[in-house]
Amino acid sequence: MTKGSDHFFRDLFGSRAARDGRIIRRQVKDVEFWIGRDAFLAEVQRRGFRAYENAGQFIVFCNQEPLRRVA
Repeated sequence: MTKGSDHFFRDLFGSRAARDGRIIRRQVKDVEFWIGRDAFLAEVQRRGFRAYENAGQFIVFCNQEPLRRVA
């Protein structure tokens, strides 16, 4: 991990939403520019979280609870 990616991940996963096990979103283009898709997805998986991509955004569920589509 590079110094820049350390800072990116510290800010992202240090957010209150992430710490509380909620959802965080980031623009795909920003993630790809700052750290790269592969590094981002590897870190999400390392933490045991799940990420989805929709409408140009990554949505990360910062917990390991089951997901259920309701509509």
